[in-house]
Amino acid sequence: MEISSGDTAWMLTSSALVMLMTPGLALFYGGLTRSKNVLSTIMHSFMMLGVMTIQFTVIGYTLAFGPDQGGLIGNLDWIALTDVSATEPGPYADTITHQTFMIFQLMFAVITPALITGAFAERAKFSSFLVFMLLWATLVYDPMAHWVWGGGWIGDMGALDFAGGNVVHINAGVAALAAAIVYGKRHNFGREPMEPHDVTMVVIGAALLWFGWFGFNAGSALTAGVSASNAFVVTHVATAGALVSWVACSWLMGGKPSVVGAAAGAVAGLVAITPAAGFVTTMPALGIGIGAGALCYAAVQVRIRIGLDDSLDVVGVHGVGGAWGAISVGLFAAFGGAEGLFKGNEEQLLDQVVAVAGTIVYSFIVTYVILRVIDATIGLRVSEDEEIVGVDVSEHGERAYLLDGGGASYAGIPVIPESGGSGS
Repeated sequence: MEISSGDTAWMLTSSALVMLMTPGLALFYGGLTRSKNVLSTIMHSFMMLGVMTIQFTVIGYTLAFGPDQGGLIGNLDWIALTDVSATEPGPYADTITHQTFMIFQLMFAVITPALITGAFAERAKFSSFLVFMLLWATLVYDPMAHWVWGGGWIGDMGALDFAGGNVVHINAGVAALAAAIVYGKRHNFGREPMEPHDVTMVVIGAALLWFGWFGFNAGSALTAGVSASNAFVVTHVATAGALVSWVACSWLMGGKPSVVGAAAGAVAGLVAITPAAGFVTTMPALGIGIGAGALCYAAVQVRIRIGLDDSLDVVGVHGVGGAWGAISVGLFAAFGGAEGLFKGNEEQLLDQVVAVAGTIVYSFIVTYVILRVIDATIGLRVSEDEEIVGVDVSEHGERAYLLDGGGASYAGIPVIPESGGSGS
């Protein structure tokens, strides 16, 4: 088939939309932290645009999508994008160039590790964070992408993941659980308020995620056709359902309709519909969204009760929401040639459960080992004194807000020149 200008235009637009999700996540996460840690939190997401782009173009793409080796990993034929054509299609899409497919997948590889950072916000050493992300992308994300989308065992088994329920959200959510355990609790966690410092920023970030998610899900059709249209519609409907569901839960249980809850609910709906967007119709999507809002709200309440310091609730929103969405495919699939349990195909539900279980086990074990090794060698956390003063100042030498007109300082040493500017 010839390269389609329409499909190419849609896929490049979708790639740009997915790219915007990472700055959107930076705002969403940044607003949820305390003001002394907002820059470090934003930096974690923004830095992934640089680091993961380099990792994926040099080694990640060939590991994730290169010719299959035993159902586990891609080979090195496409290292440094060798033979990834800018003029001819690759093996994954007939009407766009191989390079176009690669850049779309690169944006997924950027945001997935950024999601994990919410679990250890406000206490991570920046140098160790960079080492962790490079190792995690290479040892966890790339193999998982291959298993599901690159010819690996999960895809071959018949499990369905349209846009990243396993690869992105369960994977990141389970890694976040391992990270929260290994990093440990923030100083004075549970003894002093650790409320969001800017709810306006949270809502703006969630809105940008919602906007970018249309590229994330509808772009995963890889064409500008009926599958993309359906994915676009069900994404929006499910997100609306989850937003309303979470707000209803917070209103019923807490007596007030939470604004932060509205933002979190929208993200939960986006997460849950991601694996199902190409396989369900509108009303099941609404049910998936409503279920996601309630389930993820409940998961966050459980996290609070057991005292797990998953700073920004990555486990509850992405881990639980992603698992619910993946299982939902096995229940409600009735579009795009897929059929779930309610269409008489119980095998699809079994395949989804096996895929979820495999993702959880692999992601948790490998992430845990990576973090333990880093902690035993160069250390994961800033010191207690550095955490108390704020990671923005102690790690980056900057403050987000200079309300008194002065410069930041650490240990009595000024770290922001009075002249300010982007070079400070």
